[in-house]
Amino acid sequence: MITTSGMPGAGLTSRVTAAGVVAAEPDNLHSLSIALLIGAAVLIVAIAAVKLSTRSGLPSLLIYLGIGLALGNRGLGIDFSDEELTQVLGYAALVLILTEGGVTTKWETIKGSLAPAATLATVGAFVSIVVVAAAAHYVLEMPWNTALLIGAILASTDAAAVFAVLRKVPLPRHVSGMLEAESGFNDAPVVILVTALATGSAAGTGVESWWSLATLISLELVVGSAVGLGVGWLGGRLMARVAGGSSALFAIGVVSVSVLAYAAADVVHASGFIACYLASLVLGNMGLPHRAPVAGFVTALGWLAQIGLFVMLGLLADPAHFPDQIVPALVLGLVLLLLARPLSVIASCTPFGIGWRTQGFLSWAGLRGAVPVVLATVPMTVGTGGVEWIFDLVFVLVIMFTIVQAPTLPWVAHRLGLDRSHHTYDLALEATPFDDIGAHLLEVTVGPRSRLAGVQVYELRLPPGANVALVVREGASFVPKETTPLRRGDQMLVITPAAVRAVVEKRLRDVSRQGRLAGWSTPD
Repeated sequence: MITTSGMPGAGLTSRVTAAGVVAAEPDNLHSLSIALLIGAAVLIVAIAAVKLSTRSGLPSLLIYLGIGLALGNRGLGIDFSDEELTQVLGYAALVLILTEGGVTTKWETIKGSLAPAATLATVGAFVSIVVVAAAAHYVLEMPWNTALLIGAILASTDAAAVFAVLRKVPLPRHVSGMLEAESGFNDAPVVILVTALATGSAAGTGVESWWSLATLISLELVVGSAVGLGVGWLGGRLMARVAGGSSALFAIGVVSVSVLAYAAADVVHASGFIACYLASLVLGNMGLPHRAPVAGFVTALGWLAQIGLFVMLGLLADPAHFPDQIVPALVLGLVLLLLARPLSVIASCTPFGIGWRTQGFLSWAGLRGAVPVVLATVPMTVGTGGVEWIFDLVFVLVIMFTIVQAPTLPWVAHRLGLDRSHHTYDLALEATPFDDIGAHLLEVTVGPRSRLAGVQVYELRLPPGANVALVVREGASFVPKETTPLRRGDQMLVITPAAVRAVVEKRLRDVSRQGRLAGWSTPD
């Protein structure tokens, strides 16, 4: 390859084609090719790393952080040190991660856990901040402003870590729902608080009035919630009308509505994160068409956002600064894990009558991940002096305690007796709508522990108009008779009128949980 300079056409890279003709391409196009080469290679390695993550029990976020560190200044030498860009891209990634979490979360999973989850995301976060700040001030002798800032940065559990790890742990619905809802809710108040503390420290004034700050946080959460619910509902109705015929366009529209909710709330100085999560939650539970393609699309975007976010954070970090932060990270991490988190859970969950076993698991499962690391860039972007080390401290703490917490979650759940078979029905169900004829096709997979096994087709007692059209068993397909018994591993295609789809889904799930006698006294 020959580079020309000092002559007309300088700034172009010349190369000889296979035909012997000299072609010229701009340097920025060459840089694009290099960037695409590295980016595609990173994605392929990251996708392959998921299998290693599954085998080792470690969350994939650690592997993605490791990839970023390997590519950075102390590794392959890619220079990335822009904290402001990291914060902007980090917030964008969190919007997509919250969109995935909201769209794929079923309302019946979290509706009984909303009140304790909201309390845990607000009152619990406040308790955690106070306890960690006190430890930072009295044990590590940090100034109160810095101690409170660190406590606020570490207060938020991470949606990416929770959605990635907890869905692999067999937990009762109310427990998993509470953790997922908490991780979706607590970003909003913590982001506001960290920004206020960092801005006050940069100005040298601190927080002028805690009451005014509490009022501001409450107001932003209320307005953000209203914006999210309104945009989600209106956007869902609009998408069903204008993009209902194309699953691809509909999936793009759903994501666009969630992003719109974030932006609309932020423009009016409300909480964009709570708006985004609630809008996505509404969209995912409106009974809109193309649920399976939409879920697949937002899940893919969520994975892409997680990979990009963690690799970027790894690029920004400098391992040479880590040794100085190991002891502070260990001290604050132990305080957070063994004192602050349990106290926040006790204060938030005891009024709702939640048992000690569940509280014990919630205390251990307060996973930290990308959110605290992204928030650790806020002090640098607002001009807070002398706190650049906070990023390294939070980075080290997240790595150390993710290694401890994440692989042990199944063991802790088992020891506390929480891994009982809320998943025993083990049923996978996807729906494909045929709006033109007013029918839906349900693809049902009978899992290894489902009580559908042994149930004859007629015993499903599906509503009128709904029928099991096809069964695929061990690679062979056949049309079942009414007396055909189902087996584990079977895949069924169920045709149902759109009007009774919800009833059909409920009936299948009930029988999968309780067997053929489920709901015997009523047809649904």
